[in-house]
Amino acid sequence: MKLVFGMVLVILSITAKAQDYYLLTGSYTSGKSEGIYVYTFDTKDASAVLKSSMRAANPSFLAIAPDQQHVYAVYEEGNNKIGGSVAAYHFNKSTGQLHYINQRLSGGDHPCYVAVDKTGHWVTAANYTGGSIAVLPINADGGLDSVKQLIQHSGSSANKERQEKAHVHCTFFSADNRYVYTPDLGMDKVMEYAFDEKSGQLTPAHQAFIKTVPGSGPRHICFTPDNKHAYLMQELTGMVAVYNVKNGALSNVQNISAAKPGFTGFMGSADIHTSPDGKFLYCSNRGDANTITIFRINPATGRLTVAGYQSTMGKGPRNFSLDPSGNFLLVANQLSDNIVIFKRNPKTGLLTDTGKRIDTGNPVCLQWIPIR
Repeated sequence: MKLVFGMVLVILSITAKAQDYYLLTGSYTSGKSEGIYVYTFDTKDASAVLKSSMRAANPSFLAIAPDQQHVYAVYEEGNNKIGGSVAAYHFNKSTGQLHYINQRLSGGDHPCYVAVDKTGHWVTAANYTGGSIAVLPINADGGLDSVKQLIQHSGSSANKERQEKAHVHCTFFSADNRYVYTPDLGMDKVMEYAFDEKSGQLTPAHQAFIKTVPGSGPRHICFTPDNKHAYLMQELTGMVAVYNVKNGALSNVQNISAAKPGFTGFMGSADIHTSPDGKFLYCSNRGDANTITIFRINPATGRLTVAGYQSTMGKGPRNFSLDPSGNFLLVANQLSDNIVIFKRNPKTGLLTDTGKRIDTGNPVCLQWIPIR
């Protein structure tokens, strides 16, 4: 009897530990932040505790390697004759500490997005002001080699202030690692590249790009868990473009607004993610909105209907993230220096403020690593 009871305690202990994650936060360092912050996060009660930090220059976007032992961060700098950089870190899962390895130039100004391919051998960076995509090899120690390929975009669109030239905002690897989708805010296009995971080479895909509505400003893209549908967040208009996906190619089937009915301000939409179960889509809106828009996903068609709107309880919701359990949604409110934690209803998709906050300067990007 005692043995059984002891085994139950061991199982419960393992289960509890399995629900703990590290939350890594990228930021802008022009205000209160000094760089990257690492928290422990308990998915049972949404409690977060600061574990460590790392000084860095505008590490606004982070990517976790498949081995979960290496982290890559853009240093979003520019107008300095050398451009921005991408930095590599080793992450110690036992201590929650980041250890700097090295950094390499990104090949352009203000890199704002970084991604790691599924093999863990290549990193891509989106140079926003530079309007280019960089591919960097990952060395055996997890550090970065110099840029191997740099693709320069060229073009403009309807908004003469924001779309005067190319502005690459995202480099998203497909689930099968065969394609990289690159929304370009300045060109009003999603560029599509075939990716060779052995050489790291990007080449135009059989569908080289898909155009968006002029003046929309493509920013971030995400896919349903079954990879049959894709959703594009468009910053300048707050519209979500819905695509069917076949053999890597995108076909537009719907355009729907993330704005509340009657809203007349500037949306400044930013981030977009599906729920782990693929039933709901969430997107963040900055500008005059400061909301999360919640959509239901039709599982057969991928089309969207509005489920609700949630105030972010702060200003400038840049990026957000659903925790790995899918029970909570965390919003990085850049302009109010906090991360707001919402409880998510898995049946309705709606969000409820937990009242819990993580106070941190200029939070932008949220990423997860399991503790065990």
